[in-house]
Amino acid sequence: MGRMNVRQMWAAKLAGGPMPAPKAGPSRAAGGAGTQAVFSLQRTPFDGVVLGIDPSLRGTGLAVIEFQPGKQPVLLRCRTLKIPASRPMSYALGEIHRAVAVFLSDFKVRHVALEQTIYVQNFQTAQILGAARGAAISAAALGGMEIFEYAPLRVKQAVTGAGRASKEQLARTVMAMLGHGAVLASDEADAAGVALCHAFNWRE
Repeated sequence: MGRMNVRQMWAAKLAGGPMPAPKAGPSRAAGGAGTQAVFSLQRTPFDGVVLGIDPSLRGTGLAVIEFQPGKQPVLLRCRTLKIPASRPMSYALGEIHRAVAVFLSDFKVRHVALEQTIYVQNFQTAQILGAARGAAISAAALGGMEIFEYAPLRVKQAVTGAGRASKEQLARTVMAMLGHGAVLASDEADAAGVALCHAFNWRE
């Protein structure tokens, strides 16, 4: 059987079927054999709408994607919420909460998926990122949503197959999966990647 391209592989995965087994050889990923075993299992494909969020105080990415078994995911809406540096943190947090609430009111979202905060050495940066995530999570929680979080490495692994893929590679793969002609902004592509990661990893 010839090599499948990215879109064909994920079409098979979304349909609930087994992913094609990789060629024999050593795997550099920890637990490679276990990963292969998971992909070979049948599963119930995700069915519904996911709001993916890439939280940031000044540039939160939002992406709503609809998943239907056996069909290509459809990007319903995406946005980068830009907050000027001149506005105080309290204003930015309010706008993040408001933007998430608007997306939830405009679409019948089943799940919300967020990118986890990566390790940062600067305590102040960690506080700011945590506050942005909190604003997004509180809006989703008040909307009665189920909320799921994924580490950046896991998102890249799920979408591109490589945990250390660049942001550019992630964006290209996301756009290929969605059949999206226009170039997505970086934060929007990250948000869409989180939504895709959730659908690919979902188990009933």
